[in-house]
Amino acid sequence: MDSSLTFRAGIKDVIPTVFGYIGVGLAMGIVANTSHLSVWAVLLMSLIVYAGSAQFIIVSMLLAGSPISAIVLSTFLINSRMILMSMSVAQYFKKESLLQNIGLGSLLTDETFALSMNKLNQTNQQLKTSWLHAANIVAYLVWAAATVVGCLLGNLITDPNQFGLDFAVVGMFIGLLYLQIITDRSKSLPTQLWVVLFVALAMYFLMRWVPGNLALIFATLLGCGFGMVVDHK
Repeated sequence: MDSSLTFRAGIKDVIPTVFGYIGVGLAMGIVANTSHLSVWAVLLMSLIVYAGSAQFIIVSMLLAGSPISAIVLSTFLINSRMILMSMSVAQYFKKESLLQNIGLGSLLTDETFALSMNKLNQTNQQLKTSWLHAANIVAYLVWAAATVVGCLLGNLITDPNQFGLDFAVVGMFIGLLYLQIITDRSKSLPTQLWVVLFVALAMYFLMRWVPGNLALIFATLLGCGFGMVVDHK
């Protein structure tokens, strides 16, 4: 990753993260196939919903015959963390049009958000729409293609977890966190490690009483506050 913010640079920078999309996308397609969803249904879900964990939940809820209202609410809660992520990225595109911001926000994912935060360390805290559009579009297309391929292969693979596909995103985020820590020169290493440890502990305790996705939002907000206190001191 370098300081270039061109469309081509966006494609180049996002390529390492697409392996996570491929792994989880294949697993998603396989699960959808075993739940008797058609290839077209899987493709439309990936293009319209475009949310890995939410799509797994949607498939299971459809299989259980859950009402549409419950599915919609569950999907919103699962992806509510994107509100925080979009707000964080939006500050770098204040001069862009509303249409541009809607386009960027609609395709923003956990992975492209983390990629953007890493990119800021290389560009003097600057981002451009061309770069983020490229990263978002490549991730979007790879995800859709992976879920479709997984659905087509569903009859051949009965247990995707035996290949470790369920760990693909976890491994990718560990790599992104490592890159963030070693490239962010605005904060000292001890400060970053303290924040990481605090958020991990917050998630551990919050998940005892709060659903996972809400726990993630609360842990993020608490981590931001803790980081401000530690950095100020």
